[in-house]
Amino acid sequence: MSEQGPLVLIVEDEAPLRRFLRAALVAQNYRLVEAETAAEGLQRATEHNPDIVLLDLGLPDGDGLNVTSRLREWTRVPIIVLSARGQERDKVQALDAGADDYLTKPFGTSELLARIRVALRRVAERTPTEEPIVSLGEVTVDLARRLVTRAGKPVHLTPHEYKLLTTLLKYAGKVVTHKQLLKEVWGPQAVSQTHYLRVYMAQLRQKLEGDPARPRYLTTEPGVGYRLRSEDDIAGGAS
Repeated sequence: MSEQGPLVLIVEDEAPLRRFLRAALVAQNYRLVEAETAAEGLQRATEHNPDIVLLDLGLPDGDGLNVTSRLREWTRVPIIVLSARGQERDKVQALDAGADDYLTKPFGTSELLARIRVALRRVAERTPTEEPIVSLGEVTVDLARRLVTRAGKPVHLTPHEYKLLTTLLKYAGKVVTHKQLLKEVWGPQAVSQTHYLRVYMAQLRQKLEGDPARPRYLTTEPGVGYRLRSEDDIAGGAS
């Protein structure tokens, strides 16, 4: 196994699942650190500074949500939650706490590896908001000039449409919850006004997507929020 492979911290108390993860990741030349409890996971994260964390929510000595919040106090390491809790509220809570992605057990090896690749690629690359020009297929966003074009033709966006688009660009590849989008685009007083998002997302898709009914880039995470997918995400198999 290459010593240069990314270091993955697995925080999971179920031994069979740890064995499954170990086999899948070692085969792809990832290096591993493992923990069975929340306290041990936080200690391992401090000691080893991993490149990515795979985190279970149901740990014997605490909730993975608290682990996520504690990690976010000092690190931006990607966190992918792996949990048997499949309810929408559980996903929203994990993402709001600072997780980057969420996989519901059981899941396949291919999907897990794709999610890991996307998360690590986002860290390795400059974020879209640091680039003066961002391209999504035939759509180009010139952030310096606040200009959006599609197939070379200017696209008029309202201030809120533009803010919604650039907020999604800032978190490209990540699921952004309804609450987070509403807070950043409309302000804290609007966090319960989810109809704003439905209306403005529909308008954005009409203006930017080739087929608004089957969006390629501005995708919905039902009951949770939205995700802006790049061509790399789509090619890499991210969902």
